[in-house]
Amino acid sequence: MPTTPHIERHFSASDTVRDVVIGMADGLTVPFALAAGLSGAVASTDIVVVAGLAEIAAGSIAMGLGGYLAARTDAQHYQAERRREAHEVTDLADHERREVAAIFEGYGLRGPQLEAAVSSIASDRDRWVDFMMRHELGLEKPDPRRAPASALTIGGSYLLGGLVPLAAYFFMADAREALLASVLLTGLALLCFGGFKARLTGVPALRGAFETLLVGGLAAAVAFAVARLVG
Repeated sequence: MPTTPHIERHFSASDTVRDVVIGMADGLTVPFALAAGLSGAVASTDIVVVAGLAEIAAGSIAMGLGGYLAARTDAQHYQAERRREAHEVTDLADHERREVAAIFEGYGLRGPQLEAAVSSIASDRDRWVDFMMRHELGLEKPDPRRAPASALTIGGSYLLGGLVPLAAYFFMADAREALLASVLLTGLALLCFGGFKARLTGVPALRGAFETLLVGGLAAAVAFAVARLVG
């Protein structure tokens, strides 16, 4: 009987999803807290809209810059560690060979098989350094496009997330009525976002949706309480 070919499907966009989660989660909670805090102090939505848009603009830039700097720091750290490993495989070759052997022993290799594996890795300097970076230090070579992509992803996600709790204030004149609509919109957005994120990462959609709603709701509630207390 002909066999059905096995097709492997692995999720490979974890960095992008992480950036979206960071930006969207903050975008849904921080502008909501600001708008909610102002809703208790003003009757008209005009001030809420202006303040909310200013916060979203500033927040998206700050979050994007933070993502850019974090990605640049990861790349710089990787390069520094790679230079150190390159020095060690050249000047401390025997020590590094023992480290390679210890790694392979952890996978069950012994005797001639172990010696052959170590010799194979050590026969190519670049491959040796790559091996040590990945298996000794647990570091993967970062994508050189990671920093600008991270900045755009986090900043854009914050912008989109921030417009959700603010949307009601665009169309309603009374700030307190808009607040109730904002609560519903933000809760629905958290549910949808959590379900979508769960499907990407292999978690049951319903579980992911309610986990995101719970965490995001608690964060928004705390931010709202602080805003009201300070205001």
